[in-house]
Amino acid sequence: MRHIAIIGSGPAGYYTAEGCQKTFGDTARIDILDRLPVPYGLIRSGVAPDHQSIKNVARRYETVALSDTVRFVGNVTVGTDISISELLDRYDAVVLATGAPADKSLGVAGDDLPGVIGSAAFVGWYNGHPDFADLAPPLGGGDAVVIGAGNVALDVARILAKAEDEFAGSDIAAHALGRLRDTHTSTITLLARRGPQQIAMTPKELGELAHLSRALPVVDPADLPPPESDAALEPGLRKSVSHLRAFAERRDDKPIRIAFDFFARPLRIEGDGQVERVIVARTAIDDAGEVRDTGETYAVPASLVVSCIGYRTPPIAGVPYDEKRGRFANVDGRIAPGLYAVGWARRGPTGTIGTNRPDGFAIAELIAADIPPNSGKRGRADLDVLLAERGVAVVTFRDWQKIEAAEIARARSGAPREKFATIDAMLAVLR
Repeated sequence: MRHIAIIGSGPAGYYTAEGCQKTFGDTARIDILDRLPVPYGLIRSGVAPDHQSIKNVARRYETVALSDTVRFVGNVTVGTDISISELLDRYDAVVLATGAPADKSLGVAGDDLPGVIGSAAFVGWYNGHPDFADLAPPLGGGDAVVIGAGNVALDVARILAKAEDEFAGSDIAAHALGRLRDTHTSTITLLARRGPQQIAMTPKELGELAHLSRALPVVDPADLPPPESDAALEPGLRKSVSHLRAFAERRDDKPIRIAFDFFARPLRIEGDGQVERVIVARTAIDDAGEVRDTGETYAVPASLVVSCIGYRTPPIAGVPYDEKRGRFANVDGRIAPGLYAVGWARRGPTGTIGTNRPDGFAIAELIAADIPPNSGKRGRADLDVLLAERGVAVVTFRDWQKIEAAEIARARSGAPREKFATIDAMLAVLR
């Protein structure tokens, strides 16, 4: 028998558990620990609330969670309730699947002004994550700036621009929907330091902007390269650029503008006690493909700035950390004897949800190669004793199903659920 602890119940965690099931069958016991009482990580609190079809992958994870060999251990904080060394004493293998839930720093003067928010916080706010339920972003001004050229930046812009009826069928948090209902945003500027052919925005997400009832996506035709140059692009990017070309040709009028500002690098953020503007450097791409400043600068008004430039994995005491890459230091997933990393905690915030499946299965194979069976460790039996001694109220997957049922029951009309936005409210369901 092998005893395996997986820290984190998002896609990387559940795909690793599935990989261990396939590899070891009934000869392993797998515990998935999470600091929240609810599972699914990025699926629950990172995927946009109006992208419900993506969230359906949770049903696959549910099948894994309800099997005899896997157990969800929620409401347990590794590093506080139990240390990594204590887990290694009790389990044959410990796998860090904590993702990358912390924002990268923007790193410019003024990025600490009130009204400047990282995308992890902003997305967590509208998704009902307990860490960010009290965020209260300033939505009363007319100008929002979103920094980034990926799908997260598109998600943020789309959520800011949507009319209330366009959230039908979504699970956006009620506190966010109430605030967005009263927003006075009229211009959402997307700052991208490179050009249209270097974006990381996918066609589906870009295409959604064309169908917003009250918002018009705007692209300056002068930012677009010659059309014939699109032929060299890979098909997905070529389709994305075709959306941008279509946006540049639109002449209709709507109350909200989503303005794509390409070749624009934020230099600093200014304001008197609150963000008021972003000072931007005009950029160009040289013959070597490097971004350089042209010397031109200008100001973009901003009552809200959301930085969507990437994420980092928070360090855990006792685990080697790669500061430069913002992830755990590892070699192909191995950190130390018996200790592994998977998903974004291993490789940084790259790839899709599905990328985590082969990653998780590969870690299962490493465990099989590294860890002999029957070490004498007792895994969950010893974990339960320790957590009970420390008064930790463990939440099981059956408990989570009760929380889920309560969220479904309290949903507004047409919504799949209304999430509890505090841990106390989640645990109250179980009392």
